[in-house]
Amino acid sequence: MISRIVKMTFHEVHISSFIKLFENNKEKIASSNGCASVLLLNDVSNPCIFFTYSVWQSTEHLELYRNSELFKTVWSQTKVLFSNKPEAWSCTIK
Repeated sequence: MISRIVKMTFHEVHISSFIKLFENNKEKIASSNGCASVLLLNDVSNPCIFFTYSVWQSTEHLELYRNSELFKTVWSQTKVLFSNKPEAWSCTIK
């Protein structure tokens, strides 16, 4: 199992649009082959910073999702809302 953490910083005016986009696609992402769970987290000190935290059966499952039409569509709609470059980490679960 691996965890994928993606940090995203949004322009304040786009926060509600991002949350709506995430909520509209959360179940589709969670039902992707190999996805065990997906969560949206919001920084307590900066409401413009969000993290997605997802758990995948393997790196291969994550890569299949990252190459899917679902990811390409959601990501293209998300990245135009950013105020800073996103950061991402893939971590093993110990």
